[in-house]
Amino acid sequence: MTGQDQGHRLIIGYLLWIFGFLGAHRFYYGKPVSGTIYFFTLGLLGIGWLVDLFLIPGMDRSAARRFSNGPYDYNVAWVLLTFLGLFGIHRMYLGKWFTGLLYLLTGGLFLIGYIYDYWTLNQQLDELNRGV
Repeated sequence: MTGQDQGHRLIIGYLLWIFGFLGAHRFYYGKPVSGTIYFFTLGLLGIGWLVDLFLIPGMDRSAARRFSNGPYDYNVAWVLLTFLGLFGIHRMYLGKWFTGLLYLLTGGLFLIGYIYDYWTLNQQLDELNRGV
């Protein structure tokens, strides 16, 4: 894959939409506040979740303009966070071995670190890809 191909992908957005009643797709597209609201309201009682089925293409275009591509693939990091985040695998992928191992031993720092990463993973990837 080239750096151009490693941004957010529509297919991953729709895959995470399946878990959208928990806000996963909204976190993926850099919308942590609404992601958190979806998490606590089950996707605005399912209505917001269904509406988002049609809004995802726009969220995808917005994320493509907002976040930088580079050596770290957003899609890999988000899939790792969503399905293996409690074990810190996504942090190890980002080269953050110490905190990755800490997550592994503490269940994502007792879920607090896991939730923190849902809020900040796009920014972490953006900084790493820009070399900041």
